[in-house]
Amino acid sequence: MALTSLPIETLLSENENHCCEGCGPDNICVKIISIADLPTRFGDFQIVAFENNKDGKEHIAIVRGDVTDGEDIPVRLHSECLTGDALGSLRCDCRDQLEAALTAIGQEEKGIVLYLRQEGRGIGLGNKIRAYALQDYGMDTVEANLALGFRDDERDYAVAAHMLQSLKVQSVQLMTNNPRKLDELTRYGVRISGRIPHILPPNPHNEFYLRTKAEKSGHLIDLKDFKGKVHLSEQHDRPVVKGMTEQQIKAPYE
Repeated sequence: MALTSLPIETLLSENENHCCEGCGPDNICVKIISIADLPTRFGDFQIVAFENNKDGKEHIAIVRGDVTDGEDIPVRLHSECLTGDALGSLRCDCRDQLEAALTAIGQEEKGIVLYLRQEGRGIGLGNKIRAYALQDYGMDTVEANLALGFRDDERDYAVAAHMLQSLKVQSVQLMTNNPRKLDELTRYGVRISGRIPHILPPNPHNEFYLRTKAEKSGHLIDLKDFKGKVHLSEQHDRPVVKGMTEQQIKAPYE
C-alpha cells in the first residue's frame, strides 16, 4: 500500500489565521506554520512546524502518513535534549529513545513523533548542565533539580495536546514509560486508546539516571537487571554550582 501524505494545503489554510481559547490553564494556542517532506535514515516522513502563544518556541511534528482523523495513531512525545540527541551523551537515554521511536514509526503506515522544545525536562540547557555538575558530586537527577529550585520535572504537555488537535488526530497509542504524560494528555482532552512501552537497554553511564526515573518519578521501567551507578566517597561532600543560594545548597540534606 502506497504511503499517504498529510493534506498540506488544507491544514495550512485552516491554520493561517487560527486563533482559539487555547489549551490548559495558560490557554496555549498552537498553529501549523509550515509542512515539508522529510526523508530520513529511519524512513520517509513529513515535518510539520508549529508556533504558539506561550514561549515563542517552534515545536515540530515528524509525521508518517496521513494521520488526520486517525484513530489509534502511535505517538511519541520527545523533549529536546541537545546533549543526547545531537552530541550522543551517554548520561541519558534520550537519543536512543528518539531513534527507537523514529525507527518504529518509520515502519508503520501512520505515526507521529512530537519534538518538543523542553530542554532539560523544562529547566533549559544552562540549568541542565548545572544539574549535571551536581550529579557529578553524587546527587541524582531529582535531587539536582530540587537543589536548583525546580520541581523534578518542569515540562508541560498542553502544547503537545494542541499539536495533536491541530493535526486532527482522534486517538493515540502513546509510546511512553511515563504515567505523567498519559495523565496530562488525557487532562488536556487527548483520547488515549493504549500505551506502547518504550524501554531500551541501559548503559553504565545512565543506569543510575534510569533507576531514579523509575524509583522517584514513577516511570514504568523494570529495574531487576539494573545495578546502578556506584557513588564514590568523595561525592558525599555537598555539591555547589554558581548561582545557588544557601537555602538551595542545604535543601537536599534537610
